[in-house]
Amino acid sequence: MNARELPEPSGRVALVTGASRGIGYGIAEALVARGDRVCITGRGEDALKEAVERLGPDRAVYVAGKAHDEAHQAHAVERTMEAFGRVDHLVNNAGTNPVFGPMADLDLAVARKVYETNVISALGFAQQTWKAWQRDNGGSIVNIASVAGVGASPFVGAYGMSKAAMINLTLQLAHEFAPIVRVNAIAPAVVKTKFAQALYEGREEEVTAAYPLGRLGTPADIGGAAAFLTSGQSEWITGQTLMIDGGIFLNAGVG
Repeated sequence: MNARELPEPSGRVALVTGASRGIGYGIAEALVARGDRVCITGRGEDALKEAVERLGPDRAVYVAGKAHDEAHQAHAVERTMEAFGRVDHLVNNAGTNPVFGPMADLDLAVARKVYETNVISALGFAQQTWKAWQRDNGGSIVNIASVAGVGASPFVGAYGMSKAAMINLTLQLAHEFAPIVRVNAIAPAVVKTKFAQALYEGREEEVTAAYPLGRLGTPADIGGAAAFLTSGQSEWITGQTLMIDGGIFLNAGVG
């Protein structure tokens, strides 16, 4: 993205977690493209610096840290308020999936780590954003869940379990924060990112064949949905989970 091609600022500000690359970066890019300013987070400072350069240093700042660290959550919200004076939208995208295998053999310490990073961190960021700005000024939250959270997820069960919890967290927050803040979730199927590489690498044609729309997702697909759910066009939508799956769940029917 060329900073010289950016639209006039919208006056809105978003905090996007896990956004140095992949889905999170795609979301940040979509929000900046419509005029929002963003604070992005992630673990790698170099990657975040590069992402901010691409987004436009006048439109983006970053905070490096671990999503599950409460001090990092507080710092990210404080930095957003310091840089831009507000935080209208929160996008909880940070997540991890460090294990691949059956639930029967799952290391419970790993399961706790997945839940802590994928779910508890999202709640922490929501609490911080609510107290800093949204409770008094309104806004929206978008949680990035997964199709793994709405059905059995062979060999990524811990991840699927955490994303099911993320969907329920969306419902809980939507109920509690209404009518001031809208809270929705996006549940993508396989999106072509480094995070999801193990799900399609070396057999992309075979994996793609299962999708009625004939391709895997892209970060831009999710970015467009997040832009919609944080816009005035979705102001009567809350507590919903939007499946963005290329039609893959159409194959779950009988016959």
